[in-house]
Amino acid sequence: MKHATHKRRLALLGLLLALPLAGAQDEPERVTIGVSIPAATHGWTGGVNYWAEQAARRLQETYPNLTFVINTAADPSEQANDLQDLLAIHQIDALVVLPFESDPLTQPVAQVKEQGVFITVVDRGLADPSIQDLYVAGDNEAFGRVAGEYFVENLEPGDNIVILRGLPVVIDTQRVDAFNAALEGSGINVLDARHGNWNRDTAFEVMQDFLTRFPDIDAVWASDDDMLEGVLAAVEQAGRAEQIKFIVGGAGKKEVIQRVMEGDELVPVNVTYPPSMIATAMEVTALNYVGGGVPIVGEYLLTSELVTQENAEQFYFPDSPF
Repeated sequence: MKHATHKRRLALLGLLLALPLAGAQDEPERVTIGVSIPAATHGWTGGVNYWAEQAARRLQETYPNLTFVINTAADPSEQANDLQDLLAIHQIDALVVLPFESDPLTQPVAQVKEQGVFITVVDRGLADPSIQDLYVAGDNEAFGRVAGEYFVENLEPGDNIVILRGLPVVIDTQRVDAFNAALEGSGINVLDARHGNWNRDTAFEVMQDFLTRFPDIDAVWASDDDMLEGVLAAVEQAGRAEQIKFIVGGAGKKEVIQRVMEGDELVPVNVTYPPSMIATAMEVTALNYVGGGVPIVGEYLLTSELVTQENAEQFYFPDSPF
């Protein structure tokens, strides 16, 4: 896809992608791949749902022996139940799972693994990574580092910033640690960092609190585009848009990318973390069954790139809900 440069952790992946064409003439066994993802509780997961449906349709048309069963869950408990249904009712051979939260889903996924199912974990890692056969995600350390480097390059020592974190999961910690590491020695002051839960309304409330407590905020790392929209609403309501130099979100929401394309001074850049990674995970998982018998294991990370006005067009997908 044109929107991501892939950091390959799977040797010769480009060669493997060509293998299904050579083996498609055979009569392969029927394979059922379960896909368990969060419901569209915010923009990014809405994008995940969209790309999962697109990938399932495309892969089933290309490989008639593959069947994809997609379940969406509104909370960790529902997702755990979905995993049992995928195993008991659909008798899945492989599972592609984006955990709603890391800890509550670790044991349910382990129970599926015990039944001989191939496990691909996407994005929010499990508490025990030994359960997975394959891990597909954005490079969360790069996500935080790229944003942090932009702050260092565009702020002065003594400038004040605030941070909105996501949910309390592994990838959020990776992002924030990398962001803070990039700031070391810059003289930039982090006034506070609080969880906005990747949610627009929660971010609005958090930013309102920041604006009340801190009269001098030079920039905001919203770290997510839904949260960025909540931050923008709070800043505009408080009449502080002229004071703040810039706000940086992340993940490439189309409305935010459009603002970057148009040269919005308050939202000058973005950082990629594409929800289409679920499609990548499904495609690479499928290679285990249509790739000529070559096992696919390990990690596949998509690099995080800085989106600027100059390159924003290549990251803009108007048909996606995100």
